[in-house]
Amino acid sequence: MAVNIYYEQDAPIDALKGKKVAVIGYGSQGHAHSLNLRDSGIQVAVAELEGTENFKLATGHGFNPTDIKTAMDGAALNIVTIPDEIQATVYKDHIAPNLAAGQTLGFCHGFNIHFKYIVPPKDVNVVMIAPKGPGHLVRSEFEKGGGVPSLVAVEQDATGQAKAIALAWANGIGGARAGVIETTYKEETETDLFGEQCVLCGGLTSLIKAGFETLVEAGYQPEIAYFECLHEVKLIVDLMYQGGMSYMRYSISNTAEYGDLTRGPRIITEQTRAEMKKILAEITSGRFAEEWVAEYRSGLKKFNELYDKDHESQLETVGRSLRKMMKWIKAREV
Repeated sequence: MAVNIYYEQDAPIDALKGKKVAVIGYGSQGHAHSLNLRDSGIQVAVAELEGTENFKLATGHGFNPTDIKTAMDGAALNIVTIPDEIQATVYKDHIAPNLAAGQTLGFCHGFNIHFKYIVPPKDVNVVMIAPKGPGHLVRSEFEKGGGVPSLVAVEQDATGQAKAIALAWANGIGGARAGVIETTYKEETETDLFGEQCVLCGGLTSLIKAGFETLVEAGYQPEIAYFECLHEVKLIVDLMYQGGMSYMRYSISNTAEYGDLTRGPRIITEQTRAEMKKILAEITSGRFAEEWVAEYRSGLKKFNELYDKDHESQLETVGRSLRKMMKWIKAREV
């Protein structure tokens, strides 16, 4: 299937020129979208809770943060950048009562729309622009004259202009400079959750922990195990980030490459692949979404227990000590 990729010439910002855009939330993505759109000549209104650090940050950046109702009043595009777990409640209490026919609702991730925790009325557009990078990168690349590749999706086109508005938004934050790939809410949501759970976060952290614990249990020093199983991950990931797995293998020793090619498949086995398929099925069926929403609404007991267990593990304790030796990495501890 052919991939549709849009660039600046395909995404004129005219659809938002002279119009107001409301950005709800001034966190990682919110601050970047607000600043980039403003620098692109778009009128931006920021909604943020008074007294919070993000409220102070928005004020420091020259915005006059208000409540959601005020920000949304007269806005052509309302961009929701608050966390997934609170979106449905904020939508019901503050966004839905102030939505006007013909307005556009924009999201940076499809979770609540795809799983129907938010069901907008039929007379508004529902679109998504999902930059493939954190907010600070969206901002810093824009300031350099570039941009971060983004995804665009249209879930609901009430006015016939939904896609044009979404692409103008992508242009305004710099995404169209790098390329905007067309997708759907379903595809973005399900692949994003799968990547986080099986590879980028869940898979990677579990692999690191298992490797560290295997070496320590075999009698090796925890400090040495930390360097081999966690610290050097960045070296390998950076090489793959630059040129894929082929460039990484080109850059490492022949010994390491042979071990990679012959031993890796013994770690990621058919049993592992079968479990990945189960996790994907939990995502596509909505089971994971239901579990996460229930966990959040019940007070995050399991979430906090699991987090605290890892936070105080030997791997993390040793790491906090060793990172103090490496001033160049600018260690950040929580």
